[in-house]
Amino acid sequence: MGTYLDGRTSQNASYANSISIPILVINTPQLFGQVGLITQGVTTNPRVLLKGTISVSLPLALVGITITIVRGTLPTDPLVYSATSTFSLSVLAPQVIAFSADDFVPPITPQLTYTAFVSSNLLGTIRVGPESFDAILVSD
Repeated sequence: MGTYLDGRTSQNASYANSISIPILVINTPQLFGQVGLITQGVTTNPRVLLKGTISVSLPLALVGITITIVRGTLPTDPLVYSATSTFSLSVLAPQVIAFSADDFVPPITPQLTYTAFVSSNLLGTIRVGPESFDAILVSD
């Protein structure tokens, strides 16, 4: 059975349509969440459970939205999770993208930082909220 060690939340926007942040450069990660977990007390088999949600308004075109999570603060840091959702021309309402990821046995430092990014392969995508990113650290 795992032991809970730390949990954090990055809540950028709590409500639907509460923000309007355009993605201005295609295929370029834009930060939307970041958490730091204190690792004091880690024993064996540490693992980090990550989840989140982001809502985007899309242009009237075939568009791919990519969510990436890294262990660190830069898009070039070690990749923990990546997924792309492709939306068709008929999608008019804002789209909610939910995700769940795990980082099993990460290298233990005093603090583990995770950063969530979103990117689009087409201009006209707008982050509209809600946006949240959560992490929990457990070990045996």
